Amino acid sequence: MARAYNFSPGPAMLPEPVLRQAQATLLEYADAGASILEISHRGPEFLAVARQAEADLRTLLAIPDDYAVLFTAGGATTVQALLPLNFVAPGQPCDYVISGHWGKTALKQAAPCVEARIAASSEDGGFRDLPPRDSWQLSVDAAYVHVTANETIHGVEWRDIPEAGEVPLVADFSSSIASAPIDVRRFGVIYAGAQKNLGPVGITVVIIRRDLLERAGQPRAPILDYRAQLVAESMLNTPPSWNWYVLGLTVKWMLDEGGVAAFARRNARKAALLYAAIDGSGGFYRNEVAPVARSRMNVPFFLHDPALDPVFLAEARQAGLIGLKGHRVLGGMRASLYNAMPEAGVQALAEFMREFQQRHG
Repeated sequence: MARAYNFSPGPAMLPEPVLRQAQATLLEYADAGASILEISHRGPEFLAVARQAEADLRTLLAIPDDYAVLFTAGGATTVQALLPLNFVAPGQPCDYVISGHWGKTALKQAAPCVEARIAASSEDGGFRDLPPRDSWQLSVDAAYVHVTANETIHGVEWRDIPEAGEVPLVADFSSSIASAPIDVRRFGVIYAGAQKNLGPVGITVVIIRRDLLERAGQPRAPILDYRAQLVAESMLNTPPSWNWYVLGLTVKWMLDEGGVAAFARRNARKAALLYAAIDGSGGFYRNEVAPVARSRMNVPFFLHDPALDPVFLAEARQAGLIGLKGHRVLGGMRASLYNAMPEAGVQALAEFMREFQQRHG
C-alpha cells in the first residue's frame, strides 16, 4: 500500500507509527480481552490510558500544575460556546480579536449569551494580515480577550500573541498547538481541536488556569460546567475513548521525536520551502498574506489562472499529493503542514508545483 502525502487541513494526516500502533491494538488492548473501543471508560485499562495522555501532554507543552487539562467532545466550536458560560459573569462583556474565519465563528458562538465585542479585526483587508496591537480597543471590564492563534482558512498566524493587560487571554490553538513552544502561563485558557496536530477528530483539549474555574459564569447545565468535568476527569458522561487513546499515542510520538522544539525547527523548514516555491514562481502561484503574518501550518495559494485549478488537483492526486483543494471561503489551493507531514512531503509538493508550471505555464 502506498500512502499519499495528505495536505488536508483536518481531519489531517496522522503519523504512520501511530496508525500502525492503533491498528495493532484494535482487536485487543493489552490483556483486556477486548478492543479499547469496547472496554469501560471507567475501567483500569482506560483510566491508565487517559491519565498517561494527560501526563504526556503536560510534558509536551510544559503545562504548569496550576492549570487544569480537560479532554472534551464537540470540537473547538463547542468550546467557543462554553467559554462565556463558564467564565463570563451576567452582564459582563468579553472581547474578540478577529483575524479570520474561525475568529468570527468564536464570536458568533459567544454572542447569544453574552455581550461579545469586536476589539479589533482585519476583515477590511480580507484577513491578509493581523490586527496590530495598537488598534485593539479593549474593554476594561472584559472577562477575557479571545484570539485565534492560527487561522486555518486564511493562513495567518500570530507568532507572538500580544499581551492584553490584566484581562486573561483565551486562545484557540486548534491548528498550531504543539507546532512550536507555547508559554502557557501567558494564557488563561488554551483550547485546540485534536484533528490537526494532536490526533483524530472528535476530541478537544482545553487547558484552563485553575483560578478561572472559580468564576461563577452563566447559569448552565452540569454537563456544560468545566468544574464538574474536571472533578469527573473529563468523564462526566462517556468520552470519545478511541479518540482519546489515539491522541495519547500521537502525543507520545511527538515526545519521542524530540518534542515541540524539534517540530518548531521542522515546521519552519517546511513552511520556508513551500513559500519559496510560491514566491519564486514569477506569479504563476501567489500567496496574498502579509509575509510577517504567514502561517507555518496552513498555506493558501492561488494559480494565476483559476481554470487550471481542477487540472492542478487532478495531477497532484496522480502524483500522490492529496487534500490540496482550498476552502470554499477562499477557493484556490491550501497545503496544511502539520507535525505529521514529513519534510519529504513538502519537497514533493514543491517539486510538483515547479513541474506543473513548466507544463502549463
